[in-house]
Amino acid sequence: MAPRKVIITCAVTGSVHTPSMSPHLPVTPDQIAAEAIAAAEAGASILHLHARDPKDGRPTADPDVFMQFLPRIKQATSAVINITTGGSSLMTLDQRLAAPLRAEPEMCSLNMGSMNFALFPMLDRPREWQHEWEPKLLEATRDTIFKNTFADMETVLERLGKGCGTRFEFECYDVGHLYSLAHFRDRGLVSGPLFIQFVFGILGGIGADPDNLVHMKRIADKLFGDSYQFSVLAAGRHQMPMIAIAAAMGGNVRVGLEDSLYDGRQLAKSNADQVRRIRSVLDGLSLEVATPTEAREMLALKGGDRVAF
Repeated sequence: MAPRKVIITCAVTGSVHTPSMSPHLPVTPDQIAAEAIAAAEAGASILHLHARDPKDGRPTADPDVFMQFLPRIKQATSAVINITTGGSSLMTLDQRLAAPLRAEPEMCSLNMGSMNFALFPMLDRPREWQHEWEPKLLEATRDTIFKNTFADMETVLERLGKGCGTRFEFECYDVGHLYSLAHFRDRGLVSGPLFIQFVFGILGGIGADPDNLVHMKRIADKLFGDSYQFSVLAAGRHQMPMIAIAAAMGGNVRVGLEDSLYDGRQLAKSNADQVRRIRSVLDGLSLEVATPTEAREMLALKGGDRVAF
């Protein structure tokens, strides 16, 4: 029997953290490209990508900004490029879809339900803000719903999935999201092998607790049997402990400065540092890391030669 391969996803910048929280957070297209390429060289086979306004680091959905780094990453690495359709809870669905529809990537993220996505507790830590938008964005999440209705999800599945041949990283922040995904499977709008990202530790979603990971996997097993792959991401200090447990349970892992700014007790100086750290954990568990080619085979992706950039 061939050894199991573990897919490492690296989420390079996201829209959760702000530039004042770490000097190492990539903001410009040059920085995002360099960080993504280094993460791939360190062993990440999937690169999950957001964009930021290069002037001040705020999240942006502008496809022109995405196109300043996407082709460079594709030319420099064979990693799977995975573009967010979540963007930010403050963006409209049309804004969030603009870049993926232009790029037609192999993979996109898809959040499996509307939810409170609360970042305002980050305001409790005193800091000197570099930009006026940073505390305002965090405070806005106190009274904002991250909108992902069934109609929204149907739109993404139709326009990107059916229209572009894109497959999805289904981001499930709670148990109910698994049942929503099963609903789409039952309607024939998605098919296996599904790639399900269990998300832990976001206020408004399920907590970062090993018992919750066991529960999420048990429900996913019940709903999807052997027709899915699961991966785990966990916010902040929960990142490495939770993904190490996931790997031991037969899952895949996600790291990156989108999810945690730290490498151990210190600020991570790069995304590649986090990739190298989880690789050392996987080595200790006698697990092999999937190459991009192997990840494409595991997830039935269309291949990098069929994207639009």
